Amino acid sequence: MRILKPETAFLALLFCILFNYTTVAQQGGISVEQDNRFEELLNEKRKINPNIIVNDKYKIQIFYGENAKARKTLTQFKKDYKDLDGTIVYESPTYKVWVGSFSSRIEAEKKLTEVKEKYPYALLIKPNK
Repeated sequence: MRILKPETAFLALLFCILFNYTTVAQQGGISVEQDNRFEELLNEKRKINPNIIVNDKYKIQIFYGENAKARKTLTQFKKDYKDLDGTIVYESPTYKVWVGSFSSRIEAEKKLTEVKEKYPYALLIKPNK
């Protein structure tokens, strides 16, 4: 072990004291500025979400797969069937396109036969979330 000379030890101690004296932690507060349109957008989303709530009604699933294809399928479906609403539901790791909201199974099956002409892999579901 190396022993320092007294003057070297004094300089090292003085350096440590001065270094600690001049350094200070960051001080200040955080200020967040938010665009007013952001709050408006959140309010609109809150209004829309109650319409998408899964309930005891029957639905038709026309697609199951990746996001881009699900969006394309829903867009095409809305062009083909203007009378039915549709939504994309994410269930990890895939996206599902659900359309319609039918109170009875008979009504849903009638529409399913019509939808199957254009979307052969469509199936009837009754979500229970």
